[in-house]
Amino acid sequence: MKLELVDGADPRAVLRGLRGAVLGAGPAIAVGTPRDDAPLPLDVPPGTAVVVTTSGSTGHPKSVSLSRSALTSSALATADRIGEGAWLLALPPGYIAGIQVLVRSLVAGREPAILSGSFSAHAFAAAASAMASSAGGTPVPTYTSLVPAQLQTILDAVDAGDAPALRALASFEAILVGGQALAPALAARAEAAGARIVRTYGSSETAGGCVYDGVPLSGVGVRIGGGEVQLSGPTLADGYLGAPDLTARAFVRDADGTRWYRTGDLGTFEGGRLRVTGRVDNVIISGGVNVSLDLVERVVRAVDGFADAVVVATPDERWGQASVVFSASAAAREPDAEASVRAAVAAELGAPARPRAVVPIAEIPLLDTGKPDRRALAALAADDGTHQRRT
Repeated sequence: MKLELVDGADPRAVLRGLRGAVLGAGPAIAVGTPRDDAPLPLDVPPGTAVVVTTSGSTGHPKSVSLSRSALTSSALATADRIGEGAWLLALPPGYIAGIQVLVRSLVAGREPAILSGSFSAHAFAAAASAMASSAGGTPVPTYTSLVPAQLQTILDAVDAGDAPALRALASFEAILVGGQALAPALAARAEAAGARIVRTYGSSETAGGCVYDGVPLSGVGVRIGGGEVQLSGPTLADGYLGAPDLTARAFVRDADGTRWYRTGDLGTFEGGRLRVTGRVDNVIISGGVNVSLDLVERVVRAVDGFADAVVVATPDERWGQASVVFSASAAAREPDAEASVRAAVAAELGAPARPRAVVPIAEIPLLDTGKPDRRALAALAADDGTHQRRT
């Protein structure tokens, strides 16, 4: 099957490509940013619909190969869980969460609404208000998908008195939020504003979110192997294009032939509900003690005013490794910010887990996906003097 490169920044181009790749006879499309040292092939295996090249916030890029079946299975399972209706694309169209908004629209036979230009609360409200429609006199439910940084932008506008943004948030039947953990304080603000939030968990390798509010979608299996979350089901990717060894490590089969994806996430699965606790590889050794930076970040984000906090590792002459908290909030500039954060972490996780410093920063650098750019922040933390104070 032929593979056609599509501009991942152009939602109309991605939509046209998906229409052929998912609903038609092809060709398959490649979106994202291919690696210079690993150009994509001109042909891909039959059944391939989309190749998504992930940049990752800390890892190396990988070209994930997704079949038409995986994409449509995900879209149908989402509709089964939260209902059918019209979708607003507010995410970059070249990443899996944006792609799936478009696929859900195609599978439902509806044209997606598209938020054009840079994301803002004003643009979000305008796009949401233009979606109002009815079928047979009954309003058509609307849905969208956001990352936490976008949700915070809207809520900040709501707090500043933006009535259209408030109406827009409450107008959606469900707002999927994924890409990273949703801070409890941010979730509480969204609920208070009338937003119906659904937390999603998944990745490009699972055709997007496949666990909603901790509960797997229909057909999705979850197991914990050695503390690692592993997923199975019809939404799994075929593997990594041109990387058979990497594919073999990430996708494994058990004795009965079931294929599982090793997520690299730590978690528990009890009572049919998944709880992700962090990344297998996001652990530092500080003074001989293993410290999960995901757990540290979760505790810090629960501290009043630190919902945007990002915790990264940094070298430490005394302890070997330590962590640094970055935040763009006013709370990070308070004289007692560092003491408050360190005390909260010590009380919850123990003294060895305490961050070395709290660093105020003008804004948290983001990737195109809306996720924090942890590599950029780690570079700042490692730079001499930046862990002392940065404004």
